Amino acid sequence: MEKILEDIRVLDLTHVWFGPWCTLMLAELGAEVIKIEAPWGGLGRISQQGPMYGGMSSTFHHLNLNKKAMAIDLKNPNGQKIFRELVKKADVVVQNFAPGTMERMGFGYDVLKELNPKIIYAALSGFGQTGPYSSRASYAVIAEAMAGYTEAQGYIADKEGPPVSMTGSFGDLGPGTMAAMCIIGALRYRDKTGKGQMIDVAQTDCMVAYHTNVTSYLLSGKLEVERRKEMEELRKQRGPGMMRVSGVINTKDGYIQLAGWRAKGMDALKEKLGVEEIDAEAVKAHIETLTRDEAVQFFVDVGLPVAPVYYASEATSDPHVLARNMLIEVEHPKMGKIKVVNFPVKMSETPGEVVSAAPLLGQHNKEILLKLLGYTEEQYLELKKTGVIAEST
Repeated sequence: MEKILEDIRVLDLTHVWFGPWCTLMLAELGAEVIKIEAPWGGLGRISQQGPMYGGMSSTFHHLNLNKKAMAIDLKNPNGQKIFRELVKKADVVVQNFAPGTMERMGFGYDVLKELNPKIIYAALSGFGQTGPYSSRASYAVIAEAMAGYTEAQGYIADKEGPPVSMTGSFGDLGPGTMAAMCIIGALRYRDKTGKGQMIDVAQTDCMVAYHTNVTSYLLSGKLEVERRKEMEELRKQRGPGMMRVSGVINTKDGYIQLAGWRAKGMDALKEKLGVEEIDAEAVKAHIETLTRDEAVQFFVDVGLPVAPVYYASEATSDPHVLARNMLIEVEHPKMGKIKVVNFPVKMSETPGEVVSAAPLLGQHNKEILLKLLGYTEEQYLELKKTGVIAEST
């Protein structure tokens, strides 16, 4: 076995961020992921906010590496027939439609497991398949707000200011990672028992589980306002020290992020500066006389965790990022050779990898219909002619 999931086939009916991130990780671990979109393209392929690159958004490029693409009209009886045939040959189905959508199309879990008793069916949604909010629409920012992250982020930014939405869609990426982990867990269970199962992944559930402030409240019974006052008192009791020489610090030509929380590093900093006690403001004043790179090296030398505050574009040329092989080149059908982000985890025996660019709409219709499902060339052409399937030109 060269790839952990090389014998696994996934039907991917996901869109935007939450679901595609989940199936991306499965694809990068070797699964054959077949992305199924409507004939006009899935939500996320066409950007609503920025330019297109090779016929798709940058987000679509990012989240759909290694995948094959089919564009099928699942409202058409012939399209439904194709999907049923695919389910029989699949191991996993992943979707992040609103709860009830798959059931209305005639493809709820009860139907899928009749077609394939070993199928693993992952239903991803904002609030889950059950509960009083299950029918509500959701995005990452909704789950982040419900779980307390938006309030906490605002407090960090400005103690007197309003809540602030997080950047980076953590409310999608975190739950998407959880979904991928549980799908792999379900595959292990199936290996041992022969049984498939349904997996109900709610963004809000996951975000509540990730938030350690929830546990702080459960243990203390104290609201955030009370606990923050306690923390302020504790900081005052500690007096000036390492907690004050932390955070984002200005330099001559940019910023650094310092985590001055290591006692040994703080002792080394005192020695370097020739002082008995650290004056945070004096340290910051000194750092402002240095360039960003000089400031990073200054703190590296004393053993304190530090990093330059990069734009994402700057991270792509950092020598460490490059040495870790985080950017690789793939061939795109319309754009030619492009650089993309590689699978991030290094594994000695079964490494994940990126081997292909995000697919064009319906790019693999013919391959899958003829080679996997046994359709003839004439049947394939008829499906195209009647609009059951579609392909990018």
